Amino acid sequence: LAQTGVSLPARALVPAQRLKAAVHYTVGCLCREVEEDKEVQFSKQSIAAISEITFRQCGTADLPGLAGHAKRTTVNTEDVKLLARRSNSLLKYITQKSEELASSNMEQKEKKKKKSSAAKGERTPGEQEAAVTENEDSNMA
Repeated sequence: LAQTGVSLPARALVPAQRLKAAVHYTVGCLCREVEEDKEVQFSKQSIAAISEITFRQCGTADLPGLAGHAKRTTVNTEDVKLLARRSNSLLKYITQKSEELASSNMEQKEKKKKKSSAAKGERTPGEQEAAVTENEDSNMA
């Protein structure tokens, strides 16, 4: 950031560096996916350049402001989507990935819930319904 001539308060420097590192990491992951799909390779320098361009293009300094405007201290997906609205393709991609992550998180929560219920010897709602039906059938016979 010092190279860009942007001066930030000391307390904002660490979050900005963390955000920049997160952008770099994500760009690296995306480049690895492209490498596998398209059988190309990215040098470390090209990944760094893409990361820097992405960081600057997105104007990520606006992210904390967007969260603050909503009276939050944490930047969330909606803030990123709002920032990405300048590019339809980027917004579409971020929305798609966000939905995939949300779906994956819901699946993981359901699996954990089932595991904890099974460990406690509890029945899931479907199992409870089957047991009640089975019990009713045996009572009628």
